[in-house]
Amino acid sequence: MNIQLFSKNALVGAATQGIGAGIAIELAKCGANVTVMSRNEDKLKDFVSLLPIVNADQKHEYLVADFSDFESYKKTITDYFSNHSIDILVNNTNGPEPGLALDKNAEDYQKAFDLLFKTVCETTLLALPHMIQQKKGRIINVSSLSVKEPINNLALSNSIRSAVIAWAKTLSNEIAQHNVTVNNVLTGYFDTERIQNLINHEAQQTGASTEEIKKARENKIPMKRLGKPEEYGHLVAFLASEYSAYLTGTSIPLDGGLNNTY
Repeated sequence: MNIQLFSKNALVGAATQGIGAGIAIELAKCGANVTVMSRNEDKLKDFVSLLPIVNADQKHEYLVADFSDFESYKKTITDYFSNHSIDILVNNTNGPEPGLALDKNAEDYQKAFDLLFKTVCETTLLALPHMIQQKKGRIINVSSLSVKEPINNLALSNSIRSAVIAWAKTLSNEIAQHNVTVNNVLTGYFDTERIQNLINHEAQQTGASTEEIKKARENKIPMKRLGKPEEYGHLVAFLASEYSAYLTGTSIPLDGGLNNTY
């Protein structure tokens, strides 16, 4: 299978590190023109300069956007789509703060809703008119295994990501007739800054060492290791390609077999 995304324009959120970076690099390797979003312009500049160029017409760009400030984000993304169109949208944001349900209040959930749901909804609805007009498009949501089984200490993420999945399935049914697909990737444990932050938070709460916590997580996974960001990119590249044209409305676990142990 030779995935070619030449002349395709992709927009990838939270893409200067971790899973987002793995996705952006793989899409670029497949020939797509990749625009990466993050709030740190210096990191964006450095990262864009490192993205692969595999054909003469390929061009990569960046967009400074703060997912944690929805009103600011809305203006930024609206301005972007006023003079850009894309073929591939990868909705990915940084996760909300960890914590127990008993420790969170309504304001915390509203902030998480703005971060995880409203940004996805706003960006997708702005990207869709062009996709529908050209009768082709790919929307890929980076989500979590927590929509299958809530993960301890992630009350905000557990709640809001489930809403995104339900919305995405509803949307996929409505736009399938236009050959625009919507799929979700349910993320397991990957070797990223996010997982390290969660491990550090758990260590502070429990008194266990970070090494012990990491090893315990790996032992839960049938493959006995964390995933690699580039492995995530491989799946997203497939979902962005013509090979996935008949695949929509799905939520695909990418977790080394962990989902099967629930």
